[in-house]
Amino acid sequence: MKPSTEPKVIIRHCDAYDAARIRQIVKEGLEELDLRPSGRTLVKPNLVASGPDFPHAYTRPEFTEGVLMALKDRDDGGVTELAVGERCGITIPTRHSFEGAGYGPMVKRVGDVKHYFFEEEPQVEIPLTHEGRLRDYLFTPEPVAKADFFVNCPKFKAHPWTTVTFSTKAYIGIQDDRHRLIDHDHKLNEKIADLQYIVQPQFIAIDAITAGEGRMLTPIPFDLNLVIMGNNSVAFDAVCSAIIGLDASQIEHIKLTADRGFGTTDLSQIQISGDVTLEQAQARAKGFRTGLIRVEKYFEGTAISAYAGPPPDAEHSDYCWGGCPGAIEEAIEILRQTDEQCDENMKRMHVVFGAYRGPIDAKEGERVVFIGDCANWDGQLGGDTVSVKSLYRDRKTKDPYEATDEFIGSKMSKVQKVIKEADKEPYLRLQGCPVSVAEQVLALSIVGGLKSPLSPTPESRRLGKNILKWKGKVALKSLVGHKYQVHGSAERGEAAPEVPGSPTPGE
Repeated sequence: MKPSTEPKVIIRHCDAYDAARIRQIVKEGLEELDLRPSGRTLVKPNLVASGPDFPHAYTRPEFTEGVLMALKDRDDGGVTELAVGERCGITIPTRHSFEGAGYGPMVKRVGDVKHYFFEEEPQVEIPLTHEGRLRDYLFTPEPVAKADFFVNCPKFKAHPWTTVTFSTKAYIGIQDDRHRLIDHDHKLNEKIADLQYIVQPQFIAIDAITAGEGRMLTPIPFDLNLVIMGNNSVAFDAVCSAIIGLDASQIEHIKLTADRGFGTTDLSQIQISGDVTLEQAQARAKGFRTGLIRVEKYFEGTAISAYAGPPPDAEHSDYCWGGCPGAIEEAIEILRQTDEQCDENMKRMHVVFGAYRGPIDAKEGERVVFIGDCANWDGQLGGDTVSVKSLYRDRKTKDPYEATDEFIGSKMSKVQKVIKEADKEPYLRLQGCPVSVAEQVLALSIVGGLKSPLSPTPESRRLGKNILKWKGKVALKSLVGHKYQVHGSAERGEAAPEVPGSPTPGE
């Protein structure tokens, strides 16, 4: 499949999560784009996190229900499987996010829809041959690789690592944790561009009824009252960016994807239609706040002083936009959402990222936390000479074949152990590349003297139940001989892209 060379974006008004209304809008969008689902049709929403703590982070079930029903309306008998699938974030089970978002009842209402929790499916190999790739192959869940008609249903949101998350950024959800966290660092934009070679959407519909500004996991609700549809990811992202006053050619992951032949960011080359004009949509979005704020600025005026140096010199970058600094911004917002007195109760602390070359003004009793493998600093803390050396491993040494899982429970145990062992030391260090949002939530709560997020609650017990189901499902498949990671070039569906440098299916 070639990404559409006649990109079109449709902007429609919708002021309620009414599945029937969304169904009609999406059906009309498919008709206008002259699209019909076929073969293995896979719908990917954004379910990075859900439930009471993340009410605006995900594609609402009513929205996905409307899309699924519209696809059924447009099916002329060519669909062999209709499915919805995703890999959520922060190392929790996707089945947990599905449950928290109400997707189980929604799938039952639609009927004849299969669901895929991507980390419970075989991970298959996709070779890469294009110039500028980070790796020679990637792994993706088998249902993604075999998709014939791929529908991307992201949530219209800001993002602390990539400014925005629309169609192209949502591709981080087509890998399981062991693979998505490889290169999820200061090369995140390149990683996102590489992921586009796995699959391309024939249709995109974004949930912009209530958008999310400022953040990604705990966004501030912003009513746009829009359903936006399109047939080309890059062009789609260009229009969504323009709605909030941004030039997509200046947003790195979108620009890289465009430069590799997946579409255009030139609005003059994109047909825009619908019952809301671009100018009217821009008026609705006035004041929308995006991400990409350096960590030092983010924590100004709080009990946390942040210091950030560049990631490894060989990478030629002055800040790790895709790794640990962005994760701590999401972590503090989770704590603020679960504890209204978070900032008032937080003990004074200092957090350090990258190769920082400056003083750390830590007073007696103030903890210093070095975060990430590339943390590197020499200086005085409490009268002691401290030397923190980089533990960063060149990405060439990180082989996806050897990647392993580390789910949220083991991450929590590791952080607790590190903090306990450093109790009497002038500083502590959290290792990882990146150190995840979940790990930083726990570290901030312990070092900051806040209520532990691990306190037993109905939500934590539900999470434990879903972890057991996830691990049990994978273990059972392994016992009957199904390999989790399948080596060798994977079988591809019709949604596999045809762009320069992309192997044809079967190569």
